[in-house]
Amino acid sequence: MLTIDRLTKRRGSALILSDVTFQARPGRVTGFLGPNGAGKSSTLRILLGLDRPTSGTALVDGVPFERLPDPLRTVGAVLDGSGAHRARTGRAHLSWVAAAAGIPRRRVDEVLAEVDLTGAARKRVGSYSLGMGRRLGLAAALLGDPAALVLDEPVNGLDPEGIRWMRRFLRERAEAGHTVLLSSHLMGELAEVVDDVVIINGGRVVEQGTLAEVTGAHRTLEDAFFALTTGARGDAR
Repeated sequence: MLTIDRLTKRRGSALILSDVTFQARPGRVTGFLGPNGAGKSSTLRILLGLDRPTSGTALVDGVPFERLPDPLRTVGAVLDGSGAHRARTGRAHLSWVAAAAGIPRRRVDEVLAEVDLTGAARKRVGSYSLGMGRRLGLAAALLGDPAALVLDEPVNGLDPEGIRWMRRFLRERAEAGHTVLLSSHLMGELAEVVDDVVIINGGRVVEQGTLAEVTGAHRTLEDAFFALTTGARGDAR
């Protein structure tokens, strides 16, 4: 369970987040959706211990990320691409991450197979397509076989086949009992995969519930999102 409770973040005079509260539960894909600058990345950075809130809490099974005894085996995250050096091979990058985290080397081949990168494992990361880079980032996040996955804009820039692959991957992960939390501003590409929806705008949660509840009387999730966010004001970054 990932629990965000009354999270507020100020940076100088700017209010980045205001009383943000929601949960991401096991066995479900939770879409954390909002326009660019709504506060999505700030929330995820606090959840992953990369930033501190002004007030409120962000917990993983009731514990702050920085107090987790074995974080890579609890939460796998991809926030900014693969994070791999372009001159390294995909296998070398994953081997380095595994060694740093004390994860058995055999997991490298396992996660390469899981994200369909076995054939490209010995190629340099600089030669990877955008979709391959996304998969490499996922592979690194999966090394510890974590109970939860946290992904920032997982389909941004992918071609249609890459989007279909990502949707299948996320659904299979949730159906296996894992928690999946993803942030995005792309409604159409993710409407088919999310179970629960949290919409944030201007640093504030403006709606949350199941996909059906949030869509409500609207024809699509995109329509609901537009209705909930158009004209809303805020100074989040």
